[in-house]
This record gives sequence, C-alpha cells and structure tokens, in this order.
Amino acid sequence: MRERFHEVLTPEALTFLAELHRTFDARRRDLLAKRTEREAELAAGGTLDFLEETRHIREGDWRVADPAPGLEDRRVEITGPTDAKMAINALNSGAKVWLADHEDANTPLWENVIAGQLNLRDAIERKLSFTSPEGKRYALKDGELATIVVRPRGWHLTEKHILVDGERMSGSLVDFGLYFFHCAKLQLERGSGPYFYLPKMESHLEARLWNDVFVLAQERLGIPGGTIRATVLVETYPAAFEMEEILYELREHSAGLNAGRWDYIFSAIKKFRTRGKDFLLPDRNSVTMTAPFMRAYTELLVRTCHKRGAHAIGGMAAFIPNRRDPEVNEAALEKVRADKTREANDGFDGSWVAHPDLVPICREVFDGVLGEAPNQRDKTRDEISVTAAQLLDVKDTPGEMTETGLRNAVSVGIQYLAAWLRGSGAVAIFNLMEDAATAEISRSQVWQWLHNDVTLADSREKVTRELIDRITAEEIAKLGDDPSGYDEARALFMEVAVADDFADFLTLPAYERMP
Repeated sequence: MRERFHEVLTPEALTFLAELHRTFDARRRDLLAKRTEREAELAAGGTLDFLEETRHIREGDWRVADPAPGLEDRRVEITGPTDAKMAINALNSGAKVWLADHEDANTPLWENVIAGQLNLRDAIERKLSFTSPEGKRYALKDGELATIVVRPRGWHLTEKHILVDGERMSGSLVDFGLYFFHCAKLQLERGSGPYFYLPKMESHLEARLWNDVFVLAQERLGIPGGTIRATVLVETYPAAFEMEEILYELREHSAGLNAGRWDYIFSAIKKFRTRGKDFLLPDRNSVTMTAPFMRAYTELLVRTCHKRGAHAIGGMAAFIPNRRDPEVNEAALEKVRADKTREANDGFDGSWVAHPDLVPICREVFDGVLGEAPNQRDKTRDEISVTAAQLLDVKDTPGEMTETGLRNAVSVGIQYLAAWLRGSGAVAIFNLMEDAATAEISRSQVWQWLHNDVTLADSREKVTRELIDRITAEEIAKLGDDPSGYDEARALFMEVAVADDFADFLTLPAYERMP
C-alpha cells in the first residue's frame, strides 16, 4: 500500500490539513484544558448537572436537519476498522450503515491511517478488493452497500507523522480532513454524502468546534452548507448532561446521537474515580443496560433525539458467534436479541453490531417494530423525564466486585494492549469483539478497586498491588504463549491501571510506544 500513499498525501490535501490546523488547533487545546479543569472540580467534590446557562436551548423550539440520503433508515449499523477485508465484509453485510472506524477499533499506525483512507476511496469507487494469504478473494457485491459513516479520532489524540509549523496535527482533523478532501464530492456524485461519527466529546463547545470545522471545509471545497452530517457518540459522562446543546450546535449538520455505552461506563469510572463507594462499579459483565444510571442515560437519549427530530442509535452488540460451541452461541445470541428488543421498544431507530452474523438478528428485531417505516423518530417519549440524580445513580448498580471480574479485567486489558501494539485495534477475546473502550473499562476498574481499598466478594481478598501482580502473572501464563511476548503490554497495562496518576486515555501512552 505504501506505493499509493502519494494518492492521499497530495500537496493540495496537505494544504487543506494545514489550514484546518492553523484555524482550529488552538481552540482544540483550550477545550482539552477545560476538560482538565472540570475533572479537578469533580475530584474536589463537585458534580455534574444540566447547565443553567443553556436552559434557553433546552426550552427552545428548534429541530435538526432532516435525514440526508442514506441516513433515513439506520436500523442496523455495523462497526469495524478500515482494512480491506473488514471493509468489504462490513459493506456487504446487509447492514444499513457501516461505521468505518479510525478510532477505537483501529490502531493508529501510519500504515493504518493512510491505507484506511485509500480503502475508503476505493470502496466508494467500487474498486476495493482483497486476497488473503491463503488465496481467498474478497470483493464488493453488486447492488446496495452499507452507507459509509467515518469515525475520526477524538479531540485528545494527535498524529505524530504530520506536523504543521513544527506541531503535531490533531488526529481528528487528519482523519476528517483527508476523507472529506478526497471523498466528499465522490459521495455526492453517487447520491450519498460525507458522513461522520464524532467520538469522545465532553461538551457542546466541542461540538461547536466540529461545526465550525464543517463550515470551513464545505466552503473550501465549494460544497453547500449542511452537506456534512454527523452523529455524535454520547460516550462521556459530561456529554449526557448536554445532549440537547450538542444537537443544537450541530443542528444543520446533525444526524443524531448514539449511546456509546462502553466508553460511557469508562467515563463514569474516570470522572468519579476518587469519590469512594458511591461510584464504585461491580464486575464489568455485571453492568448491564438495565442498571439505573444506564437506563436513565438511554431513556434521556431517545427522548432528546426524537424531541428534536434526530435519530437515536443504540449500543454495541460485541458478541462474536462461535460455530464450534452451539450452546454458548445460542445463549449469547438470545442476550443479543433481548438487548436489541429492549432498544427497539424503547424507541431507538437502530443499533450497532460488531459482526456480520449479528446483522440478521438486529434487522429482524427492528423490522418487527418499525415495519416499513424507516425509523421511529415520531415516537417522542414525552412521558420521559430524567433528572441529574438519576444519571448519577451509580451506587444502585446491581452486582459484586469479584476476583473473577478482576482476572477478566487484567486478562482482557493485557491481551488487547498486546494486539494494539502489534497494529490491531479490534480484537476477539473470550467470544467478544473488544476495542479500546472495553480495554479502558478493564484498566480503570482495576485502578478504581485498587485505590478504593475494595475487598473482593468471592475471595475475600483486598485488592492490592501484590494481588494484581500475582493475578497478572497467572493470567499471562494461561495464554499459552511465550510470556515474554506480553512484556510490553504488561508494562503498559501497569502504567495505566495501577500508577498513582491516572492516564486520561490508555491510547495516549500506547501511541508513544508506536513507530
């Protein structure tokens, strides 16, 4: 692929990126500083609440833009990285939308960043193909493919391989800018458009920055305003209190909100990690969508979106079907069906899956609720009223903190980081497709339990550094590989899971270990 990188890194495209950086990077860094200030306020005893200064927006009469072509019916969305094989499988899967991921399911190796852009353009032009080392050929099918929606990196990540005036560029602006520059007009010519998923935002001011980026980008390429459409992942705790404001800032470019539930759980831990037992969560696998604070979050999301005419998209089904174990397979598929049924009945317009084999289940469930209708944005859920206290009610989450859960967190975290450092951001572990979000939950729970003197319910042991070290050695030994192959992943996991200082994102120190 390297011989084609010049097709992406053209002088014109790099000039466009430089303008984005010079226009917006100072604001980006100011907004990241505001995150740090807010986190310090929470650590000092503050809390989260709906903003008084934006009450007029929440009480105002406004709606977002009507759905753009290819985004009216989103009943099944499949997620995954942009390598050729995964891209072809996603586009052929029968899903309505493919979230083409340059973020949590992608490792930002330079090869991945640029090859992903080439694969996206080739897919739009229906030229994308792939032949495996075993000789199996993958190609795009004839007929309708999933609508492409690109997820760039979050505002906090930088790109070390592109410098402007001696400074690293924002990973967000690199991923957005290259795709938009090369593919926006191609998509419009084919009756679609440049569509995006925006991750990790913590405030409506960060949404305002994205909107200003969109306005400038459309002007530079001579594309009408409002052509870009963006769906925002509500996957940080602060963003849950600013859903309406985020939609408002993006309203002519808005395509809705998504319940990014795994990162949301991570954010809940991160923001209140020093606040004691009222914010301690049980084992990750015990934190379901029926937990009170998660239920409040999803109910508010549907109510907010449909009040403003926007799509509400449900959370991820991460299970990977295992044809060799029918019993495990059947039990897991029933859980997926129940999860999607709850979402469809709650008013969501669609939902996410991580594997093509789950597309038929998700489609069947939403077909049963939507019928021939493309969505249920008219289901406004006027009866829903969610308070700040309900969103913050972590303490009533059922479940226990166990050695089994601790072992799972350590094993998943280390296995994921080992794969990430080798260049893979979407990793099959214990029959689940794990990405950076679930690894973040794993390491943040270990940190929280360690720093809050948790005693495990099953073993009655207190979580200490010594216990974590012992469990880590035992779990690595179970993997059956040469233990030394996990040395770097183990060191990184310990850096982000047990150190006194809590790293905001594990991908930050991980990226610095990458060429």
